[in-house]
Amino acid sequence: MIRVLLADDQSLVRAGFRALLDAQPDIEVAGEAADGDEAAAKAGELRPDVVLMDIRMPRLDGLAATRRITGDPALGEVKVVMLTTFELDEYVFEAIRSGASGFLVKDTEPEELLRAVRAVVEGDALLSPGVTRRLIEEFAARSKPPAGVFVLDELTDREREVMALVGIGLSNEEIARRLVVSPLTAKTHVSRAMVKLGARDRAQLVVMAYESGLVRPGWLG
Repeated sequence: MIRVLLADDQSLVRAGFRALLDAQPDIEVAGEAADGDEAAAKAGELRPDVVLMDIRMPRLDGLAATRRITGDPALGEVKVVMLTTFELDEYVFEAIRSGASGFLVKDTEPEELLRAVRAVVEGDALLSPGVTRRLIEEFAARSKPPAGVFVLDELTDREREVMALVGIGLSNEEIARRLVVSPLTAKTHVSRAMVKLGARDRAQLVVMAYESGLVRPGWLG
């Protein structure tokens, strides 16, 4: 059973998400929060699998709440998905850097929301390729200068190659086709790279690909 914490200051939004999620046989809403302080506290108390976190909330915004959650070693298994009104909300980029697993627009289709919740628990790609590439382009433009490839020393050549393809927004299936391997093999390489680098999930692996200098703006294609 996938346990979800809903964090949004609008009770109507929370009610809509709860009705959708609780209707699924493999998902349950573990709790709700109306602001960032409450979201961070309940994440620590309930240890949900996923937090659906609104970016703009009173008292403590979703970005600061995300930092609290992802910065707590005891909550390393908790995945945070940011909820925003706009696909490229300016705060999303810092949220990804802070450890959020991705983001969804609030008017996303119900099926896409359910798919996203299930995917993020598995550590798979959360965003559609098109949205991922736009996110990466914008993130790359805002990212700090490369720190150097020394952080990638533990990776094999193939793992670096796969990480670079993750960095340009390719899914496991697309990576498999590019390298002429099975999707399972591609996923295994991605997982090994994440473990070696201590990445929480695929989104953070993208950040590391850019910040290490492995991938640079303009390498999309």
